[in-house]
Amino acid sequence: MTRTRGHALLVGNSDGIGLVLTRRLLESGWTVTGVSRRDSPVTHDGYRHVVADVTAPDYPALLAAAVEPVDRIDACVYAAGIGEPLDLADLATQTRAFEVNLLGAARTVEVVVPRMVAAGRGHFVGLSSLADVLVSGDAPAYPASKAGLTAYLKGLALALRPRGVRVSVVRFGFVDTKMGKAPNRPLLMSAAEAAEVVLRTLDRGRVTVSRPRRMAAVVGGLRAVTAARIRALR
Repeated sequence: MTRTRGHALLVGNSDGIGLVLTRRLLESGWTVTGVSRRDSPVTHDGYRHVVADVTAPDYPALLAAAVEPVDRIDACVYAAGIGEPLDLADLATQTRAFEVNLLGAARTVEVVVPRMVAAGRGHFVGLSSLADVLVSGDAPAYPASKAGLTAYLKGLALALRPRGVRVSVVRFGFVDTKMGKAPNRPLLMSAAEAAEVVLRTLDRGRVTVSRPRRMAAVVGGLRAVTAARIRALR
């Protein structure tokens, strides 16, 4: 019989990294509550799913109700994320990226972290992006929202570690999910590979994890090129 390792809350887990991670945690003996805008394909005795939109006004209340029956949240992974190309006739799509990538994570923190602090333990993990250091004219809200997420979680890590709660931010490059729409995706990771990175992060508790490592150098070069283009605008 598989020993139960704890209870995990996964937000944004109906597909992509979140779905693979859900299955891996269940296989490892965790019980899991999943939250996403759509139904989940997962059927397992240790799994319960809640349909909710992280941008909805009632999301914090729905999330609180979803986890209320759980004695303790040992891990929470915020895997929800979107990114759309800039359309000057529809800037609302850029606003929604902030609502999902940053504010949705912050609203999840509102509900989950106080419970972890009260228990004196727990691990909150947010999935960010190596693009969090970039400025993009093609999809400006995506790197900006991920930059906010990364900075917020690093700050929470400083504040919460003395209270027994760990916080990690995992910065990915290109991952083969439905959100990866770029025509060129160097050093592409599979969703399964990305999920394994998150599992190792849950085991080791590092504050910042960036994968793949070689992509960090590529991003550094892109950052310098973008900075030069912005200076040229003067």
